[in-house]
Amino acid sequence: MSSRFPGLSSIRLKALALFLLALIAPSASASAADEPDLIFRRSTVFKWMSPNDKLATYGLDDPEVEGVACHFTVPEKGGFKGWLGLAEEVSDISLACRQVGPIKFKHKMEQGDDMFRQRRSLFFKKMQIVRGCDAKRNVLVYMVYSDKLIEGSPKNSTSTVPIMPWGPADANVQKCGEFFTQ
Repeated sequence: MSSRFPGLSSIRLKALALFLLALIAPSASASAADEPDLIFRRSTVFKWMSPNDKLATYGLDDPEVEGVACHFTVPEKGGFKGWLGLAEEVSDISLACRQVGPIKFKHKMEQGDDMFRQRRSLFFKKMQIVRGCDAKRNVLVYMVYSDKLIEGSPKNSTSTVPIMPWGPADANVQKCGEFFTQ
């Protein structure tokens, strides 16, 4: 194969192929939940000849806990780097999670399991929404943060969902402590 590309060793050719694959891969890779639904975007910084910087708000359902939905807002870089998917996104992410129906746990989980993961730069940086349980208060706890291979960010946001009956027919409220392992 290197005969088609003189001067490139097979290792360099494989590295180039992986780089090109990363460029065309979807931006939300390795997510624990389905793709989030875009609710809306608002421009924050005007760019003359390229896309504007924006704030985008997304919604998603917890794939392991029926009856919980989360919304998060992330900054999206504009400019040519942002348009090409080469810009490193900042770590300012907000999060709100709420009960939207009767809560039903699908199976046992561990504290801090990923609910959702999304790439925030071409390489090494990702946003994660993780879930846990405050068994004493019977409250689901969701936290969003971003990490990077070398240096993460302490910026984070937390949201809680008290597990409550959902209408008169939902008399048996589940206890999150029964579904989470330490």
